[in-house]
Amino acid sequence: MAAVVGWHKFRLAVRCLRGGGVLAYPTEAVYGLGCDPLSQAAVQRVLDLKGRPAHKGLIVIAADFGQLLPFVEPLDAARMALVLGTWPGPVTWLLPARRATPRWLTGSHPTLAVRVTAHPGAAALCRAWGGALVSTSANCSGQPPARTALQARLRLGPQVDLLLHGPCGGRSRPSTIRDGRSGAEVRP
Repeated sequence: MAAVVGWHKFRLAVRCLRGGGVLAYPTEAVYGLGCDPLSQAAVQRVLDLKGRPAHKGLIVIAADFGQLLPFVEPLDAARMALVLGTWPGPVTWLLPARRATPRWLTGSHPTLAVRVTAHPGAAALCRAWGGALVSTSANCSGQPPARTALQARLRLGPQVDLLLHGPCGGRSRPSTIRDGRSGAEVRP
């Protein structure tokens, strides 16, 4: 059974992440599943929990753009100004992945989906961890995402190592996804 703790328990969360664990935590609209993006085993656990094919790739969130730089190549100045102007906020951008970015994050894409989160708890978690985190909705693929700690616990229960209890940000829909190179909306 997953341990359920409040947001003030970041030391437990960091210990869980360092040990290759999977967390459930609130984001701008829904509960997310997160882990260390550089741990292939942890990312595989997230994919298995969701029943999500690896070729689709995942979203990585951060407290600031600097935490995303190890994973993505910045765009030209005008495009980056557009991207950075939406952050922190509920807009996920597809940016060119660095050559060293693991395929278990990008899937079959040359880009990585990234967001500087506007959720204060999720941003604080990234700061406590010291970097970016995988962030995908806490649900099995094709099912509605969890919007409360109780829903996350009922849907994913013992498969999650730690459940951070707290409110989501109040958005009715998950983040918009846009292509950084073209600005086109991929998911409204």
